[in-house]
Amino acid sequence: MAPQQQAPWRVTMFGGGRGAASIARRLLATPGAALTLLINGYDNGLSTGALRRYLPGMLGPSDFRKNLLLHLDAGDPRLALLERRLPGGATPADLGRLIDELAAAGPGLEPIVRDLKVFAARLAARPDGLDLADCALGNLVLAGAYLRLDRDFNAAVRACAEMFGSPVALENVTGGENAYLAAVKADGTLLADEADIVGPQSAEPITGLFLLREPITGPLTGPLTGPLTGTELARRAATITPNPRALAALRDTDLIVYGPGTPHSSLLPSYLTPGVAEAIAGSRAAAKVFVVNLRDDHDSQGLTAADLVGRTLTYLRDPGNERGTVTHVLCHGRTLPPRAGLPGARWVAADLEDERRPGTHSGARTVEALAAVRAGTSLARAG
Repeated sequence: MAPQQQAPWRVTMFGGGRGAASIARRLLATPGAALTLLINGYDNGLSTGALRRYLPGMLGPSDFRKNLLLHLDAGDPRLALLERRLPGGATPADLGRLIDELAAAGPGLEPIVRDLKVFAARLAARPDGLDLADCALGNLVLAGAYLRLDRDFNAAVRACAEMFGSPVALENVTGGENAYLAAVKADGTLLADEADIVGPQSAEPITGLFLLREPITGPLTGPLTGPLTGTELARRAATITPNPRALAALRDTDLIVYGPGTPHSSLLPSYLTPGVAEAIAGSRAAAKVFVVNLRDDHDSQGLTAADLVGRTLTYLRDPGNERGTVTHVLCHGRTLPPRAGLPGARWVAADLEDERRPGTHSGARTVEALAAVRAGTSLARAG
């Protein structure tokens, strides 16, 4: 049954920066569908990492910025503005002149200008420590909102969602505590931060993820034995709390979707959040669907769909799927892949790829498949 024929339904989807964007956009265009996106803020690469170092305590804003813009048409000037990156050699004075230009551009940009001014004031007071080169303007807007709202990251995300008129309920999965992601591979190699996790690496699989109070620097970096690495990283663990809004969205929803994306940075770390596994187990959702990636990322090379589903279940503390953490696995293709099978879950094969963008999910086809899963599950329960 096509989504347009469905009764109103709530969808709560775990995602990252762009992996699930086509699915989210299609859900926004689906009558009756209300979407909550659950994201983590552990991004620490390049200009995002530089911004986090400049503002200690702040999570990475990039994935939130990308999802705040999902509803904007390609011709919307706010989209180009917030995705605009400052050039190499940009100075605080250059940023100030740009803000003045935006302030003079006319109505509609006042909230953006306000928060950019907040950030610019901080930069004027402490000009050292941040290279503005390649910084996305939208990240600086989020940073300004973060400073304006007493360094409350989740409040900044909500304020920016309202600023941009986003119809998505975009929630950080945690309470906003600062944390840094690290990983260990099977041979004991340490991936010291999120940028290493998503970057080129050996074919050895990642076997452990850690959320740390502080970024790793100094002699801990580099190849180490597994036990030594695990013990030391566990000692440095950050204290994380759940975002109550995220837990409520998981409990009170019709469909939970474990969206596509970079597994070991965008998705699996979110499942480490206390309370998330319990909220999923107690959810009223008719179905809990794992959407398989269409291609490997650097961090998932050599891992099959079954492997990634298994890791999801392990991180959600339901390795045998006894609590029904995953009810369906949705994969692209005409036939099921080898090793398709999981206690308590049904594997579904469908044509999910966007023909115009190979390796990317077609939003229309994937949402249609999700709607069919939900409808079939609801009918089965009713029968």
